[in-house]
Amino acid sequence: MLHLARSFTEQGRKVDLLLFRARGAYMNSVPESVRVIELGPGPGGRLLAARADPAGIGALLKPVLLPLKTDSNIRHIGALQRYLETRQPDVVLSALTYTNLVALWAKRLSGVKTPVVVSERIALSVHRQSEGRQRRWCWRFILPMVQRTYRFADGIVAVSDGVADDLAGNAHIERNSISTIYNPVVDSTLSELAAQPLQHPWFAPGQPPVILGVGRLIPQKDFHTLLHAFALLRRDKALRLVILGEGRQRPELAALAEKLGVAADLDMPGFVDNPYQYMAQASVFALTSLYEGLPGVLIQALACGCPVVSTDCPGGSAEILENGKYGRLVPVQQDRALADAIRTALDEPQDREQLKTRAALFSTDNATRQYLDLLNASVARKKP
Repeated sequence: MLHLARSFTEQGRKVDLLLFRARGAYMNSVPESVRVIELGPGPGGRLLAARADPAGIGALLKPVLLPLKTDSNIRHIGALQRYLETRQPDVVLSALTYTNLVALWAKRLSGVKTPVVVSERIALSVHRQSEGRQRRWCWRFILPMVQRTYRFADGIVAVSDGVADDLAGNAHIERNSISTIYNPVVDSTLSELAAQPLQHPWFAPGQPPVILGVGRLIPQKDFHTLLHAFALLRRDKALRLVILGEGRQRPELAALAEKLGVAADLDMPGFVDNPYQYMAQASVFALTSLYEGLPGVLIQALACGCPVVSTDCPGGSAEILENGKYGRLVPVQQDRALADAIRTALDEPQDREQLKTRAALFSTDNATRQYLDLLNASVARKKP
């Protein structure tokens, strides 16, 4: 959303970035041209959801009205309703399932004519396979709610064809009503940032090849499998592994590295402002996720000319790599297959300029044009 917000303002549009919590590492990246508005939580979210669609109360019972604890985004319906009533923007673009539902309910409560376009970032089916019995149970009943509520949307966007197909199949939404628009990942600043000098000693000339992973240290990213694959490779090859990102699994990943005997060749610097320096210098980039929507880090690695290996997980990895043409695909959670693919990528690196050309498909300019076309069409349909 941040890339789009910046690009929209560069095209002369006024942008309000609505956040339920206006904090975090990315707040420093919000351009001054974008107005940030924090929509604080309030009481009565469940009641507001029911009032927004009284005829659909049956779909709300199990995921929203009956659980002792429901999704926290529900608490922001009232604040978004008041924003719509007061500001009456030309159009609203929301992202992620529960935020989309909140936007559609708030719009119905407000009575304004502002069109709402919703976007899905991750295949809905993965939630039913996630860790946590309660979460899996809840998502069984969220899908019917999505099916009912998304019909109020003025447009539906998915970040990949895989996500679009999954949404259509699981929420029983007409596939031709869903537009695929790839995330805006590659912009004019990426190559400049990638060219900045990298001071990390492991990337100095004459050092062993470095495998790079980037992402939050959480189960979805499955860095455990990457560590196991790295340990297999280290048996017969001098290599190093750098994982950029922060998260709750840091202690267990560090412990696993010690257990596997590779701790001395692993560095986890945490969150870094400029991962592109690392991507431009790494020998191989590895994405080991269990699922994704359209993994931006995979595209960014291509844009930096870094050979990539990725799990063929639900989402957009296979689309990005054109089913293996621009990078090797391996099954999820298969450390030996991952190790073999990384070894091949090291021994037979792909042409870096071809990888950069592929990444250009996912440019901010392309996404901005497609989104503006869709948003403008939604506004035009609402005019008398």
